[in-house]
Amino acid sequence: MTEVTDASFERDVLERSAQVPVVVDLWAEWCGPCRTLGPILERVVADTDGAVELTKVNVDENPRIAASFRVQSIPAVYALRDRQVVDSFIGAQPEAAVKEFVSRLAPAATEADRLVELGDESSLRQALELEPDHPGAVVALAEVLVARGEAEEALGLLGRVPETAEIRRVAALARLGDGAALDGDAGLEVRLDDLLDRVKQDEQARREFLDLLEAMGPGDPRTVAYRKALTARLF
Repeated sequence: MTEVTDASFERDVLERSAQVPVVVDLWAEWCGPCRTLGPILERVVADTDGAVELTKVNVDENPRIAASFRVQSIPAVYALRDRQVVDSFIGAQPEAAVKEFVSRLAPAATEADRLVELGDESSLRQALELEPDHPGAVVALAEVLVARGEAEEALGLLGRVPETAEIRRVAALARLGDGAALDGDAGLEVRLDDLLDRVKQDEQARREFLDLLEAMGPGDPRTVAYRKALTARLF
């Protein structure tokens, strides 16, 4: 379960819904029915073992999300797949109704899904023979190839599926060509500072700088600081 804000909605809900169905639970602290429904949703979604993901949005703290769904009463629950709302309900529901709602979202596991769960290279390649654009197989095999230094094949694979934050991260690692580049805080910051001095005139330096930020990910507090620094240098 992920707590979503106005700032993280694009990444945690819209982008993520391209990979797995995402349930959005709109709630507030003062809402009694929300407190009843919340634990039911958490249990039912947890029972899908990752086939469906749950996100929660406090409407009082995140008015832009509430406005985008045109929420008039809560709890309000929406299901998204491929960035589109595919199902919804309003108000507290019994557990049986919630199970039915979630079951409509959880796709039956395919043979490719089962091969991806095995995780070894042979199984991942078999999965892609069955489903050439299986997102999980594409990302997992690309990571194997990046670790082995086979960046060109990894980037070719990643081009089969729509861009997401995870796709951008693995693609950045492939272009960087050295996963070890992220090891060691001091060394990484020295590298970023050196590139930052050259980003305005040197397109290759700018590309490497952006790839390093993608590889670091939004969870690294330095990412935001260095993105702001890049903007200041360019504009």
